[in-house]
Amino acid sequence: MAKDCKMTLKCFECKSEKHIAALHPVMADKDDSGEQNDSASPSVTSKCTEICGNADSSRSCSKICLVKTYPAGKNEKAIKLHPIHPENLFRTSGRRATNFIIESMDGKLQLPLPTLIECDMVPDDRTEIPSPEIAHHHPHLQPVANKIHPVERDAPILLLLGRDILRVHKVCKQINGPHNAPYAQRLDLGWVIVGDVCLGTVHKPSEVNVYRTNVLHNGHTSFLRLCPNSIHVKENYGDMAQHRSQTLSARQSNCPTVFDRSKDDDKPALSIDDKAFLAIMDAEVCQNTENSWVAPLPFRSPRRRLPSNREQALKRLYSLRRTLEKKKKPEMKDHYIKFMQKMLDEDQAELAPPLDKGKEHWYLPTFGVYHPKKPDQIRVVFDSSAECDGTSLNDVLLSGTDLNNPLLGVLLRFRKEPVTLTADVQQMFYCFVVREDHRDYLRYLWYEDNDTNKNVVEYRMKVHVFGNSPSPAVAIYCMRQAAKQGEQEHGSDARQFVERQFYVDDGLTSVTTPEEAVDLLT
Repeated sequence: MAKDCKMTLKCFECKSEKHIAALHPVMADKDDSGEQNDSASPSVTSKCTEICGNADSSRSCSKICLVKTYPAGKNEKAIKLHPIHPENLFRTSGRRATNFIIESMDGKLQLPLPTLIECDMVPDDRTEIPSPEIAHHHPHLQPVANKIHPVERDAPILLLLGRDILRVHKVCKQINGPHNAPYAQRLDLGWVIVGDVCLGTVHKPSEVNVYRTNVLHNGHTSFLRLCPNSIHVKENYGDMAQHRSQTLSARQSNCPTVFDRSKDDDKPALSIDDKAFLAIMDAEVCQNTENSWVAPLPFRSPRRRLPSNREQALKRLYSLRRTLEKKKKPEMKDHYIKFMQKMLDEDQAELAPPLDKGKEHWYLPTFGVYHPKKPDQIRVVFDSSAECDGTSLNDVLLSGTDLNNPLLGVLLRFRKEPVTLTADVQQMFYCFVVREDHRDYLRYLWYEDNDTNKNVVEYRMKVHVFGNSPSPAVAIYCMRQAAKQGEQEHGSDARQFVERQFYVDDGLTSVTTPEEAVDLLT
């Protein structure tokens, strides 16, 4: 958040603290993107910096590897150096030295050197020394990256190995790559890389001034880097007639085709869990003899068996009692007790029967919340996310698909006509009954006769509770089923009002005249 940032941000161009560099006003000519277009700026060129660094030319490696050299019998005087395998020999004269040994870095090879002749013309281009980093940047050379010794700055280039020591020139193994790509060779002294290793082909000035770095799909230019994780699809409308004829032919031949179009092509597809939830609802939602809609708890399959959490629920009840007894909120206890009594009076909860031995069950802890605009009304929430032994009731339930209407569409249709209507379903979740054999998963602990001074007894909910993750989807599904069944009695307008104009438990719509509003309400 800007208010939490302790750093002072400034524009790099004018040092102003009122804007950043990307928003700096440009005084020169501007294109339609709002960014500077300076035709006098030098052209932008690519440059290999991973391998070549800041060199003005590409980098090429030759047969150079790190070795040790020492006088025979005095390996404690060994020095590290880089020998060169020259392509062409040249004449030289100078002082001579004999009886020297050359040794590979792994110590597996020691060779006596022929007579050494002093030379003032040994090439000293250290950019030709291959390194592990070079091998890492070429896929076909990566297998030998760990076999090439890192370049040591203190190891000079001091030795030219000629044809009079032929063994060090022989290739034991070679790794080729694509045409014109560098290749690797294993010599007796170690692995070397030969060829042009540059990752790019252009080496121009190391600094350029740019004002246009990315071009968007609409042709505008931008300082910002484009997101690589995007797909741009453009439909070829010229092939639509041919596509339709092919689709028709496929249908006529009863051959399935992936190119069939439907009204749901632009809608997100249902997940596997969403399909499982709807399958459960379609198969099991029904009306009981009292015309109440009954829905099961949509359990996952397979799922973990719930442990007995009565002891945990009892601890939460004692903690709740201490909260209710505090003098800071004396009215909270009264609100809580009235809410619990109301559930019993309206047949939303019942005394729980004794549990059969070994029967799976679950106890829901409760807590109270207040709406900021309704300080005198408490809502008791059943804590279905409370865990015991690493699991909770919500963990084993399907959350259900999002059946809510898009809020933007509801609000736009609500403001379309001059006469508006609103509706609210009171305690929406409690309007729908839980299947009886699932009620033992909605058990809770409370006090006998709703008196906190009496014994703790067990109750269970008969309706879907506020706190279960699938309760919103279950309630919306059941409400739409009720509207569908009541269409013959109340008309299609009432059904469309439920299916299109409700967002959770709030209904919003508008009509052209007051008479239409009265007709819809009746």
